[in-house]
Amino acid sequence: MVMQTWFYDAILYMYALSLLFYFADFTNPNRRAKRMGTGLLLFVWVFQTGYLAYSLTSHSSMSAFSMFETLFIFAWLLVTVSLAVSRFFRIELFVFFVNVLGFSVLALNMFSEPGLSPALSHWNIKDELLFIHISLAAAGYAAFVVSAVFSGMYLFLHRKLKEKQWTQQMQRLPSLERMDHFAFVAVLIGAPLMLLTISLGIVWISIQGDYALYLDPKVLNSWFVLLAYVFYLFQRMLLKSPGNRLALWNLAAFTIMLINFILTNYYSTFHQWS
Repeated sequence: MVMQTWFYDAILYMYALSLLFYFADFTNPNRRAKRMGTGLLLFVWVFQTGYLAYSLTSHSSMSAFSMFETLFIFAWLLVTVSLAVSRFFRIELFVFFVNVLGFSVLALNMFSEPGLSPALSHWNIKDELLFIHISLAAAGYAAFVVSAVFSGMYLFLHRKLKEKQWTQQMQRLPSLERMDHFAFVAVLIGAPLMLLTISLGIVWISIQGDYALYLDPKVLNSWFVLLAYVFYLFQRMLLKSPGNRLALWNLAAFTIMLINFILTNYYSTFHQWS
């Protein structure tokens, strides 16, 4: 346990140092700071992967899957996506903002109890199905975070261009069209993952026969999250709405997702950590 704590602390320290180098490069472009930040972030990913592999394989069954590990997987996915974007698209500001969120999740995760397991009323489904359900949910949430960051960057650049304010940092942002495209692709990935996640929950409710769970706050709000993103896709693909309106709606959908992830857990009996 002491070894695990030390390892986790090492990940956090490297992560924080990486963000400092990225921030230094953001405020005053410096190729050396950028390389140091990317290198440390790669070490963070390697350490996270090792920690995650050990944590998962140390269980006798996936029924011990905890909130701590679920959030850790979510943070790992954010680091993975940011490294891929850094390698293939070189959007440093996106990498910085996504990893600020990833670091925040890891830091807050220190206050969760590693022993907490997901409790669904009388959950007696196969462990593999539970693992798939949690993994798909984490991947879907990660995709929505990526989309929200691009939408936030889009609105920032759109406002600055509209006000005719140009800074050196803005030169490092992608074009509005490119950010709109990346946000769209991320939602295009996240929405089907969310649908699959909900579908697994519906299958369990049907097998269990406790149909009152269809009206559970977490179940209902999950549908609201999915519908919000489906409406975003509808506006993007069929209505051809302007980019700034799409970005605003995307951030609104992301807010609904946050409410679903944070608040409804306190009122839900279907998907709760206890």
